[in-house]
Amino acid sequence: MRIALGLEYDGSGFCGWQAQAGGGSVQDALETAISAIAAAPTRVVCAGRTDAGVHALAQVVHFDTGAERPLSAWVRGVNAHLPAAIAVRWAQAVPDDFHARFCARGRHYRYLLLNRAERPGLLARRVGWYHRALDVIAMREAAQALLGEHDFSSFRAAECQAKSPMKTLRRVAVARQGDVIAFDFEANAFLHHMVRNLVGALVYVGKGDRSPDWLGELLAAKNRALAAPTFDASGLYFAGVDYDEAWQLKVGAADAALILP
Repeated sequence: MRIALGLEYDGSGFCGWQAQAGGGSVQDALETAISAIAAAPTRVVCAGRTDAGVHALAQVVHFDTGAERPLSAWVRGVNAHLPAAIAVRWAQAVPDDFHARFCARGRHYRYLLLNRAERPGLLARRVGWYHRALDVIAMREAAQALLGEHDFSSFRAAECQAKSPMKTLRRVAVARQGDVIAFDFEANAFLHHMVRNLVGALVYVGKGDRSPDWLGELLAAKNRALAAPTFDASGLYFAGVDYDEAWQLKVGAADAALILP
């Protein structure tokens, strides 16, 4: 039987999603908890791997098991074995050809940036931070150059393992609520550090160091060395996954809203 799970997690206390020999990842914790309920070693596959310090609002995973359990066991039972920073939100039996990663048609990320002179206290490790006032209108204008299919090499980490830098960015939005600026990105797929590198470039525009046209120039240059530094992981959230309706999954990106402080 193949089971899909939806989960959320605070990534600040983990070394990322990917399982590590010494443990300490979200995957390690989840597999340990699922294995306890299944009474057998169990491996999981996720829709999108996250780096150390990155959070998830609506991660989707799947696993195979021979254990016959009610769906509630894969939610409440697994949660009883998970650390407080990870929670399974739903479980669903899926066909054997469903794959959390390869069946995904799109992925959503949200970056929350606290934009005030004082560093975060209550929101520490939950938001990025920039101390000088940022021009949201200029950042919004700059972001429009990113829409569509492009070679995103200028925003790709050196260690990225993607076969191609060509990605299609379907939506980008920049909005302020109080002292928090939210950057929302939707694409068919993302390169390693792509969102954090895009946010870093948009902040350069927002603080007036570069013009809005600079984002288009960076895309054309296809050179990571010309772009801004990678922004802090703390404010990044894996915000949802799109699948074909045929899979009838309980939740996708539509349930990924995060209320801004």
